Amino acid sequence: MSAYTSAFELFSIGIGPSSSHTVGPMKAALQFATRLESEGILGRVTYVSCYLYGSLGATGIGHGTPDAVVAGLHGWDPETVDPDAVRRLWVDWPDGRELPLAGSHAVRFQKADISLEPRRRLPGHPNAMTLVARDVRDHVIAEDTYYSIGGGFIRREGEPARVAAAPFPLAFDDAATLIELCDEQGITIAEAARRNEEALRSDEEIAAGLDRIWDAMAACVNAGLEHDGVLPGILKVKRRAAVIRQQLEEIEAEGHRELPGEWLGAFALAVNEENAAGGRVVTAPTNGAAGILPAVAMYWWRFLADSGLGAGNAVTPYGELVGSALLGYDGHAVTRGEVAGWDDGDVAEANRRRGIRRFLLTATALGSLFKANASISGAEGGCQAEVGSACAMAAGGLTAVMGGTNRQIENAAEIAMEHHLGLTCDPVGGLVQIPCIERNAIAASTAVTAARLALRGDGSHYVSLDAVVETMRQTGIDMSTKYKETSEGGLAVNVIEC
Repeated sequence: MSAYTSAFELFSIGIGPSSSHTVGPMKAALQFATRLESEGILGRVTYVSCYLYGSLGATGIGHGTPDAVVAGLHGWDPETVDPDAVRRLWVDWPDGRELPLAGSHAVRFQKADISLEPRRRLPGHPNAMTLVARDVRDHVIAEDTYYSIGGGFIRREGEPARVAAAPFPLAFDDAATLIELCDEQGITIAEAARRNEEALRSDEEIAAGLDRIWDAMAACVNAGLEHDGVLPGILKVKRRAAVIRQQLEEIEAEGHRELPGEWLGAFALAVNEENAAGGRVVTAPTNGAAGILPAVAMYWWRFLADSGLGAGNAVTPYGELVGSALLGYDGHAVTRGEVAGWDDGDVAEANRRRGIRRFLLTATALGSLFKANASISGAEGGCQAEVGSACAMAAGGLTAVMGGTNRQIENAAEIAMEHHLGLTCDPVGGLVQIPCIERNAIAASTAVTAARLALRGDGSHYVSLDAVVETMRQTGIDMSTKYKETSEGGLAVNVIEC
C-alpha cells in the first residue's frame, strides 16, 4: 500500500467554485445515475431526492452544490460539462420541467427534491449527501450515501477504504520513506512520481496528460486576466485580476522593470476569480486553493524558466532526443543543436514543458502525503488543509525546477505548511470569495519565499515535513467545527453581508 495518488486524480479538471462542494457532489450524482442505468432499474425511477448534510448543507447554496447535483443527475461530467450549463441550473429550475436522469430517462423534479440539512452531520465525513430513487408507488428502489472527501474525491458509504489503484513500484507512506527511496535509486522526487505513474500509463500518455493539466491551468490564468465585472453572489465582489494586468502592462510599456511579484499575485487572483465565477478550473489539490500552484508555475514559466535559475541542472544532452525531447522530466535542458529543425522558440517551449512536468510530479508526490496522512478538505481540516497543502506543493515544485535537491524540496514544503498551521476556513456568505481569493495570492507569495529560503540552505532543517503533516492532522481534529467550511465562525460572522 502506498500514499501515492496519481497526478491525474490529484489534479482533476472540473468547474468552480468548490472541489468538495461542487465537483464532488456532481461526481456522486453522476455515479448514482450511472448505477441506476447499469443495474437496469433506471426505467422504474419516477423521481430522485437528494439530502445535503453538514457542510454541504451549510454552505451548499453559495457553492452551487444543488446545481452540481442536478447536473450530475443529468449525466454530465465535471471535466467536460459546459460551466455555463451548470450555473444556476437548480436555482432557476422551472416548475413542471422534467429531468432527463442519466441523460435519457425523464423523471419529475422540483427544487424541493434537494434538501439542505446543515444541522445533521453523518459520522463518515462532514461533507455527506444521500441520493434516493423512488418508483411510481413511492417505494425506494435505490439509496446511496456519498462523502465528498476533498479535492473532488468521493467515497460511497459501504465501500472499503480506497487503496492504491495500482501496485506502485515506489511505495511510500511518508516523506522520510520517499527521501530514502530516492536516495537508494539516485533519483529526484519527480522521477519517483513518474515511475509510479508508469504503472498506469505510458511515458507518452504521462507527458500528454501533464501537458493537458498545465494547459488547463494556464488557460484559467489567462481567462481570469481578461475577465472583469462582478462575481456572482450576494457579496458583489469586483474582479481585480484584469485591472491589475492592465496596470502592470502599462508600467512595462513605459520601460519600467517588470514586477514578477505583482504578476504572481495577479495570476493567483485570476484563477480564483474564475473559480468563484464557476469557470473551468483544475483542482490543485482543491478548488478553494486552485490559484496557488498555477500562479507559482506561471511565475516560473514567465520569469525564471529562461534565466538559468530555473534550468535545474546544467545544459547537457538528454539522450535519444528526436523521439523524447518533449517527454523529459529531469533537470537537463534541451539544446538547439540536438534536435534537427528546431529553432530557439522550440527549444524554449520544450524546456518549459519539461520543467512544468517536473513541477507537477513533485507537487503530486507531496500532495499525496497530505491527502493520505492528514487531509486536503476544508470541511475536515480547515483552510490549512487546502491552502496550506497547496502552498507546500507549490513550494516543493518550484524548488525542484530551480534545481533544488530532494531535501531542499522537502524543506520548502515544510516551511510553507508550517506557517499555515491553524488556518481556518470561514468563507463569508458561504462563497469561495472572501477571504479565499486574496488568500491564494498571499499563499503563492509564501510558496515562492519558502522555495527561496530552502534553496539558500543545504536541505537540513529542524522540523520534518512528516512532523508538520501530523501536526496539521491533529490541529484539524482539534479545530472547532464552526471554523471548518460551515460559515458559522471567523470572518463569516464578523463581516456584514451586503
